[in-house]
Amino acid sequence: MALFDRFKKTDESEMSFIDHLEVLRGTIVRSLSAVLITSLVIFLYRDWVMDNVITGPLNSDFITYKVFCDLSHWLHLGDALCMPPVKVSLQSTTFGGQFLSSISMAFVGGLIIAFPFIFYQIWSFIKPALKEKEVKNTRFMIFWVSLFFFMGSAFGFFVVGPFTFNFLAGFQLGSKGAITTIPTFADYLDNLTNLILGCGIAFELPVIVFLLTKIGLITPKFLSTTRKYAAVIILLVAAFITPSPDWYSQLIVFIPLYTLFEFSIFVSRWAHKSVKKAEDEEWD
Repeated sequence: MALFDRFKKTDESEMSFIDHLEVLRGTIVRSLSAVLITSLVIFLYRDWVMDNVITGPLNSDFITYKVFCDLSHWLHLGDALCMPPVKVSLQSTTFGGQFLSSISMAFVGGLIIAFPFIFYQIWSFIKPALKEKEVKNTRFMIFWVSLFFFMGSAFGFFVVGPFTFNFLAGFQLGSKGAITTIPTFADYLDNLTNLILGCGIAFELPVIVFLLTKIGLITPKFLSTTRKYAAVIILLVAAFITPSPDWYSQLIVFIPLYTLFEFSIFVSRWAHKSVKKAEDEEWD
């Protein structure tokens, strides 16, 4: 209600609670429409999406395998970074499994593609409740949120995905090889979705740090003191999802994630300085 109380109409008259609900309804309808339209397009071209995008990390000619292998040879590391293609056969155990999976695939793809528009709609709903100073501090928010989300999604698809599936598919329980991994397509799609969306959300760390610093919940000093703990946690994550125990492959995952954390500290310092400057100006 406190948020609603700050909304104003364009004619400066206060909006009623019903007016706020109407605006919220329009925001939800437009967002869902964007997801449904993009999902429909993906569903119509589902075969191409399936062959060239969804099963990309399972294909022997996937670009990640070639790039990392070429990089390994260029660095004179031999085949240290060369990952063998994932050798699994996906299956569907129900009659409607493939149809339902295609709908899920289309919806998730539509959600990812329509993300900038969805966030724009959410931001347009919240923006009238912000003060002029608050709006100025969050300039270009839509651009940065969308940029980091797509960067994270790409990192999850092109880097984390191949490493993860390569490791899990090759993991063997027992020395006799009595267990064979035959995953369902629904299971594979769920894992791929979690990796893409998880990395997309994780890459929003600089934006989240910026906002939390602006409202005074965290400081650059706090982030700096937790640097060593963050490095250990990120290293453990990199060690878990990489397919081999060598430090080369772990470094491939560790560097981008730790760079993101260091960039977040830089963002926090910049935001903290702007907050202190604004407070000094108000004091003067």
